[in-house]
Amino acid sequence: MNATTRSRRQTAVPTVRITINPIGMDRPRAWLWAGFEDFRQATAVSLAYGMFWVGLSIAVTAGAIVLDLWHWLLPMVAGFMFIGPLVAVGSYGISRALEANRAPHLGDAFSAWRPHAGQLAMMGVMMMIFFLAWIRFATLLFALFFGFEAPDPATLYASLLTTPQGLGMIAVGTAVGAVLAFGAFSISVVAIPTLMDQELTFMEGIEASVRAVARNFRPMLLWAVILTGCVLVGMLTFYIGLALVLPVLGHASWHAYEDLVRCEPIERSAA
Repeated sequence: MNATTRSRRQTAVPTVRITINPIGMDRPRAWLWAGFEDFRQATAVSLAYGMFWVGLSIAVTAGAIVLDLWHWLLPMVAGFMFIGPLVAVGSYGISRALEANRAPHLGDAFSAWRPHAGQLAMMGVMMMIFFLAWIRFATLLFALFFGFEAPDPATLYASLLTTPQGLGMIAVGTAVGAVLAFGAFSISVVAIPTLMDQELTFMEGIEASVRAVARNFRPMLLWAVILTGCVLVGMLTFYIGLALVLPVLGHASWHAYEDLVRCEPIERSAA
């Protein structure tokens, strides 16, 4: 066997054994409290990181209004659930710094992705596919219920809550959106922190994430509901609440990963 063949074979062999731990229904609440504790220990950095995303959200919203694309706001806000796991990467970096007994700084948040940029970028592509699928579906749903001409904002948002067409669109959109969002949650909930913590491919991270959800379906469903509810609360405060919600949920998700996933190195033979 030549050196090239041996190198390829070694690359194909997993270097880490991933075990999914069983958990109880009480763990999501414990993760949330652990997230609050990390936020308390690194309040300034975590809040600054959260405010960055608040500012970006406000800028995107203002841009949509100025460009007369306000009718895209509702599906874009709902679609935040598909990119939220990537937003949490900075919070993972802060939590890792705390675990290393270091005082975290903004560099820990904004450069946390660099050591594993390639695999995290592939996860970003996967999440973007879900996001684009949601936007496409929302466009078709809007056309089905309201036609191709968007009414003025006051008429549209009033119609959503007071007409059969609006209520029907909300019901169908919520059902389909929930399925898509849970699919995105299932492939990413521990995949992204696993990729940050281990030298793995994005497909191995996705596999670990799906296994974690399948083995602990009820607790993970509860965790998905908690994440969704907290983000909705942040959105309803005109994004301001996200300055607290996003970093706390990010820290909590890091602790969820540590609770759910156990990675052990696999010894390779010399042959």
